[in-house]
Amino acid sequence: MIDAIIKDGFCIECGAKEEDGLSCWEQLGYLLAWEQNNPKLYALHFWTVSSYMLQHPSNFTKEGYALTKKLFCDAYDYNWETPYILKKNREVTTNKTFKIVTPIPVAERVRVLTKWDMTVNDVYVAGEKNAIENVLKWKKSIRNQFSS
Repeated sequence: MIDAIIKDGFCIECGAKEEDGLSCWEQLGYLLAWEQNNPKLYALHFWTVSSYMLQHPSNFTKEGYALTKKLFCDAYDYNWETPYILKKNREVTTNKTFKIVTPIPVAERVRVLTKWDMTVNDVYVAGEKNAIENVLKWKKSIRNQFSS
């Protein structure tokens, strides 16, 4: 199970603010629910999930994080369409010699706070009607931080 740890109102890994009593993980759940009402938002599902996941590296093995980051950056840099992203994901994850998701139990994972310019909280607080615009900003923000 993937989960976030909130301390003093903030995620100890991504730094997202707790909002409406919801952790960043629970806020992500709202974004995923909003996708069900909006096909254009659903078309950004890869970006929503990978943006969240990349901000929580404790969910990955070292190799899994590097693979996910590379897929994200390549998809962004080359402006890949979703079907191609999914095809590439299948290619790089099939017959791999390492695990992508960490086998370490949730409670035992080491989490290191990273300062992100934008988190799931920014998308959540802006609301469902602004979600598409903000998911696009979020993915751009993450890509820019990986460049620096």
